[in-house]
Amino acid sequence: MAGILIVDDDVSFRTSLAEMLSDLGHRVQEAGTTEAGLHRLRTEAIDVAIVDLRLPGEDGLAFLRRASSISAAPCIMLTAYASGSNTIEAMRLGAFDHLTKPVGRAALVDTLARALRQSLAAEDEPAEAAADSDGQSRPAADELVSSSEAMRQVFKRIGQIAGSDATVLVLGETGTGKELVARALHRNSRRAARPFVAVNCAAVPADLIESELFGHVRGAFSGALADRVGRFREAEGGTLFLDEIGDMALPTQAKILRVLQERELTPVGGNQVIKIDVRIVAATHRDLPAAVAAGSFREDLWYRLQVVPIALPPLRERFSDVLQLAEHFLRLIGGDNPKRLTAAAAQLLQSHRWPGNVRELRNAMERAAILSHGQFIDTEHIGLNAAPSAGSSEIDWNGSMAAAVASIERQMLMRALAAADGNRADAARRLGLSRQQLYRKLDEFGLA
Repeated sequence: MAGILIVDDDVSFRTSLAEMLSDLGHRVQEAGTTEAGLHRLRTEAIDVAIVDLRLPGEDGLAFLRRASSISAAPCIMLTAYASGSNTIEAMRLGAFDHLTKPVGRAALVDTLARALRQSLAAEDEPAEAAADSDGQSRPAADELVSSSEAMRQVFKRIGQIAGSDATVLVLGETGTGKELVARALHRNSRRAARPFVAVNCAAVPADLIESELFGHVRGAFSGALADRVGRFREAEGGTLFLDEIGDMALPTQAKILRVLQERELTPVGGNQVIKIDVRIVAATHRDLPAAVAAGSFREDLWYRLQVVPIALPPLRERFSDVLQLAEHFLRLIGGDNPKRLTAAAAQLLQSHRWPGNVRELRNAMERAAILSHGQFIDTEHIGLNAAPSAGSSEIDWNGSMAAAVASIERQMLMRALAAADGNRADAARRLGLSRQQLYRKLDEFGLA
C-alpha cells in the first residue's frame, strides 16, 4: 500500500482514477489545485504524485518546481495537451514521466510501479531538493512541434539530459530537425545565456576545418593575416553543435577526440594549450557503426560521442505530425493571419512520403503560401505529386498499432470535415462523436 496524491481539477477524472488506485490497494489523496496539492504533500504521507498540467491558477509545472523543496516523492505529469515545450520542461524540472490523457490502465499501473520503486529507493538516500528559479519555459521560433509518441520520447530525453554537460549524439535522416534538438538542449540548459554555435562539418573544406574549429595564430599558413579564436572558443560557456560529424576527415577526428577527452585545444600554428568549457552536441545522418567498420570513422570517437544518443524518426514514420507541422509553418509565415489548408490540400500532404522530411515540408509550405493568392491553400499551390487513390492510404502495416490507428483517425476526421463543408457539428454527427470529443480529437491531431 502506498500513498498516492492526485492533483487534477477534473472532478470526474480524479474520482475515477482514485477509485482505480484504491482498488489496487493504495491510499489516495485528492486535490483540485496546485496550492491544495502542495498542502497535501506537506501534511500527508505521499509516495507518488499524479499531477495534471493544466490547473486553475498555478499549473502543474509550478507544482513540480515547488514540490521538490517539500518532498522527494516522484511526480507523474498528465496532460491532454502535450507539446514539445511542456514535455521538455516537465522532464527538466524532474518529472518522473509525462503521460497523455486518456491514459490506459496498463500504462498508468506500469508507470506507477516504476515510480514507487524510485520512491522506496529515495527513502534510503533522499535526494537534495533543488528548487528551480526559472519560472517560465522559454518559447522559441525554432520550437520542436509534434504530437506523435515517437517524438514525445525524444522530448522526454531532451528534458532529462538538458541540465547535464554530457556529450549528445543526434541521429537521423537529413531534414528531420537535428539542429532543433541541439537548440532545445541548449535552450533548456544552464548554458542558455551563453552562445550556441553551429558548424556544418560537411560544408567546410577539409584543409580549413581545423582552423574553423580550433582557430589559428597569425602566420600559421598562407592567408592567416590575424589570429582567429575558432568555433570552440566562440562557444565558451555554451554549446557547440557539430552537424554532419560523420563527414569529418580522420585527422580532424583525432583532434576532436582529444578535445573531448582533455577539454583543451591548441590553435593551428600555435603552441599554447587553451582550456575550454563547452558542451558538445554532434549530429549525423550517416550509419556510424558501418563507417567504423569501413575504417572511415574512428571507433574511439564514436564511443566518446554517444554518451547520450537521441534518434529522430523520419517524417514518414510519424504521419500524425504532418498537418500539425504544416499549420505551424503557416503560422510562422503568416503571423496573426496565417493561410489555411483546404481538406484536399491536407489530404495531399498526408499522402506524400516526405523523403526530405520536415525541411521538405517547411519548404512546401513556404512555396504554397507565396503561390496562393487567397486565404486558402489548395493542391495546385503545394506542388507535390497527386494523392494516391483512397485505397492506398499511407499506413505502415509493419509499424506500431498506435501509429496506424492515429493515421486512420486523422483521415476520418478530415474526410468528415470535408463532407460537412467544415461544419463541426455535422462532422461530429457523421463520426458518431459528441462535439466535445470532436474538438479534443481535432486538437490532438493538430486540426483545430
